[in-house]
Amino acid sequence: MSDPMVGMMMLAVFIISIMIGFPIAFTVIALGVGFGYYAIGDAIFALFVQRTYGVMSSDVLIAVPLFLFMGYIIERANVLDRLFASLQISMRNVPGSLGVATLATCTLFATATGIVGAVVTLMGLLAFPQMMKAGYDKRLAAGIICAGGTLGILIPPSVMLILYGAMAGESIVRLYAAALFPGLLLAGLYIVFVVGLAMVKPSMAPPPKEAGTHIPFAVVTRELAISFVPLAALILCVLGAILFGLATPHEAAGIGALGAILLGLLYGGLTWKGFVESVYLTARASAMVGWLFIGSWIFASVFALLGGEKVIVEFMQALNLSPLGFLILTQFLIFLLGWPLEWTEIIVIFVPIFLPLLAIYDIDPIMFGVLVALNIQTSFLTPPMAMSAYYLKGIQPKSVELWEIFQGMIPFLFLVIVSMVMFYTFPQIGLWLPQAIYGR
Repeated sequence: MSDPMVGMMMLAVFIISIMIGFPIAFTVIALGVGFGYYAIGDAIFALFVQRTYGVMSSDVLIAVPLFLFMGYIIERANVLDRLFASLQISMRNVPGSLGVATLATCTLFATATGIVGAVVTLMGLLAFPQMMKAGYDKRLAAGIICAGGTLGILIPPSVMLILYGAMAGESIVRLYAAALFPGLLLAGLYIVFVVGLAMVKPSMAPPPKEAGTHIPFAVVTRELAISFVPLAALILCVLGAILFGLATPHEAAGIGALGAILLGLLYGGLTWKGFVESVYLTARASAMVGWLFIGSWIFASVFALLGGEKVIVEFMQALNLSPLGFLILTQFLIFLLGWPLEWTEIIVIFVPIFLPLLAIYDIDPIMFGVLVALNIQTSFLTPPMAMSAYYLKGIQPKSVELWEIFQGMIPFLFLVIVSMVMFYTFPQIGLWLPQAIYGR
């Protein structure tokens, strides 16, 4: 058997293994070392040790545990309930105000945490009962929470973009700048949809009892100043320090982690138990990401050494695709991969297979990365494997059926596709800001 055939067999064994349910990180390490031993003998062990040390000492990946720690601390600081209440009061006269306040809270909170399960779960406990009490359509309320909870993957400071930048060898700050407006665009599309639906079908999103009542401006301002401004200021400081070159991503992440601790103490919601849990969850998630990154690099190196990467490049070239055709094909494959896989596996294992092809089709890696980040939103919103739906279902009573949550997510799934089409048609939506700040 030729080496390229061995490489394709390696890829096939990996796909079958993850479909069966083997742990991703250890599967990819085992395959990389096993097939690597066939390819280069004992040298694979030295390569494995060298890459492990390289990941542990990477300046880029240092930001991952710090941003995760920032998110877990904020999650446990009881910031969310006051934030949602203040936004709800300030938007009480907007059509679909509860839904809009939920999406605005999700956008800000998801940006601060980047942890989809945490945002969907917390907002499901907080906002879903209030929307049900206000008479919202059950499917719409579920769709709002599931869609809003995934935005943290896309909007900076995003851990996903750090991993993509490390894999693609691209600047993290440029990726952050490029993803900012597309992320806000998607959040804006969600809000416009909810407002429009509330205006056309008020029965699906009726106004709250507080609508039309007079609440003193000073009261609204005070609530926003207490709950919204500190968290928004923390996020803007972290993001601004990165975008304007005042700090590297890991330095800004350290500032964000310290700011999250101070914010938790300020609100009085951060306990010693919550702090310990945050440290434990950060260590666990960081270890998973680190070993996955090590394994994927070994896997990709051995796969390329065996000639598997060359086979894929030659196959793609034989298809004679246009750049648009290539993007449609790759994004469709990533869409399908989002059903059985988490976004981390997609970024560190499968996206590197496509990266060598970008130069052939003259596609900007920054643009491709933002498209991938937009696309990965669909993996949380596409039945039957939509994890957002299962996060929400897990905390709701039996009266909330899983199929109702699936139905509620479908309109938001189409809005993600619309945002991808808009970004491809008008790439300056994302590429203008990094070009304006850092040049071409």
